[in-house]
Amino acid sequence: MTLSDLSPLPLTTVVGAFLLAFPALFSIVNPVGAAITFHQVTEGRSDRHELAWRIAFNALLILLGSLLLGGYILNFFGVSLGALRVAGGLVVAIRAWQLLMQPEAQESRKANAAASAEQHVQEDVAFFPLTMPFTTGPGAISVAIALASQRPADGHGVLSFFAGVSIAAVLVALLVGVSYRWSSKVLSLLGASGARVMSRLVAFLLLCVGVQIISSGLESLVTSYLKAAT
Repeated sequence: MTLSDLSPLPLTTVVGAFLLAFPALFSIVNPVGAAITFHQVTEGRSDRHELAWRIAFNALLILLGSLLLGGYILNFFGVSLGALRVAGGLVVAIRAWQLLMQPEAQESRKANAAASAEQHVQEDVAFFPLTMPFTTGPGAISVAIALASQRPADGHGVLSFFAGVSIAAVLVALLVGVSYRWSSKVLSLLGASGARVMSRLVAFLLLCVGVQIISSGLESLVTSYLKAAT
């Protein structure tokens, strides 16, 4: 086996795009860790199980919208693909660093959303605040847009790329539904300390994805600059 055999799959393939998108989306959404807070917030609600799947569906719509449209909207305003990749990678890396070094801030955000939900415990809280911002807030949206910036620039493989990232979004949303639906079992298996450890691990994974996006953006910008200079 040579080193070339170990190179990552190209993003013009469904599998390659999925392997890039799924770890990043799973890390920022963190459905397993969030399920513990969801269980505490919705305790006593008779519609908890239905609520879990409604949140998952809402989260899927937000992720798909950000993945499929976010990058094109920014391009409409004249942002080049290389610049979008660098900026998006920085957002992902900074977000991951905050989650890694200051998990209390993430927990505080979820606690605020939980407090808001508790104040409206008998109202429809499936979208606000339990989907936005508790499950898929600004951080998840920015990560999804950053992932969209990784689409092939020349149009070749674009359909395969978006198929791969869409499958990743569907799987993450499904994990949200499953984790929230069986949040009591997640709570008994992990507990608060176990969820905190998992959050640190997935934050480091998200940091690696952010650095990878930055490197691809810098490569694109340098290549364009060299072509223009010759």
